[in-house]
Amino acid sequence: MTFTNLFGALVFGSIGLVAFMIGKKRARFKMMITGIILMGYPYFIWNTIALYALGVVLTASLFVFKE
Repeated sequence: MTFTNLFGALVFGSIGLVAFMIGKKRARFKMMITGIILMGYPYFIWNTIALYALGVVLTASLFVFKE
């Protein structure tokens, strides 16, 4: 794993943790699931470009698909 992958995993994992906590507090199921996915997907994606692209899409989905 390279530094850029580790950095991306840390950034998107942190965003996922915050999204999960806020989703749990506000009882928003979609936000909780997206947070769990953001915390877990860096373990399975090894390509740096795919890691950042999927992270940006999932993070943007938190703002686009609000209830």
